[in-house]
Amino acid sequence: MIERKELENLYENELQNKLKGLESLRKKVKRGQIFGFLLIILAFIFFAPVTAALEEYNSEALPFVVVAPIAIIGAIILFRTYKKKKIYRERFKNEVVSEIVKAIDPTWKYNPDQYITSSEYRSSDLFRQSVDRYRGDDLISGKIEKTDFRCSELHTEYKTVTTDKDGRRKETWHTIFKGLFFHADFNKEIKGKTYIEPDTAERLFGKFGQSLQMSSKGKLVKLENPEFEKIFAVFGTDQTEARYILTPTIMEALVNIYKKYKRKMHLSFIGSRVYVAMSFNKNLFEPKIFSSGVKFKDIEFMYNLFEINQIIIHELNLNTRIWTKE
Repeated sequence: MIERKELENLYENELQNKLKGLESLRKKVKRGQIFGFLLIILAFIFFAPVTAALEEYNSEALPFVVVAPIAIIGAIILFRTYKKKKIYRERFKNEVVSEIVKAIDPTWKYNPDQYITSSEYRSSDLFRQSVDRYRGDDLISGKIEKTDFRCSELHTEYKTVTTDKDGRRKETWHTIFKGLFFHADFNKEIKGKTYIEPDTAERLFGKFGQSLQMSSKGKLVKLENPEFEKIFAVFGTDQTEARYILTPTIMEALVNIYKKYKRKMHLSFIGSRVYVAMSFNKNLFEPKIFSSGVKFKDIEFMYNLFEINQIIIHELNLNTRIWTKE
């Protein structure tokens, strides 16, 4: 882990020049997207007026002959721009994002096009809604001292289909989870299952909310940390084991992580792993298109996100090895 000053030096000495080198490509992508979409929109806007103006020719095909070329040109520009955007993204990931990962720990493996597998996601048992679309990127795997981990950006969705009164079908996609998904060795084989979820009932209804909390993930576990219980609700299949896992140190650590990032968090302790899902509502490691990418704050933001791996492992004290697997 490097200090802020070291990150600033990395930016000034290496990353800034690489980002400046990508600016011309970014601007080409920006212009292509704007111009291509503009032509397609103009084709739709002018289709009706052109149709009305050409009615005297009594030809249904004529408006298409006049308007279609505009839309086709727009589509061609967008297609060529997509290829440029792909190149821009690849260079940004390989020349910039990978360097940020190396700065944190050169032994970590980074693959921009891979992500947490669906079997890993299901093993966490955090989100039980069936998944119809599963996507992700920016996989990092490695070790922090003795603790192995895997982390990536992930977006899971389910689909609903409705039919209106005219029989038209409409597909709607709903996000199940979007953000950073992480799992690491917990050093102990856990017999039961313990789940930590955002405590919305407590925040909305106070003490009365506790009586409303029910879960298919086990019974509500009462703990002796008021600040922790205002943020999280804990459910478990084994009350004793849940309290054994959630020591005062770990509860305090989770409160600190929440305060630092202010993000909705779901955790589970299953088998010999701890799983963490931290929600974000935007893509995290993608290059800027419509504004300059030469900004230190963007590099710092990505660095802080990748640093979450270390923070979770150190805060949860996973490297102490006070427990051994049976």
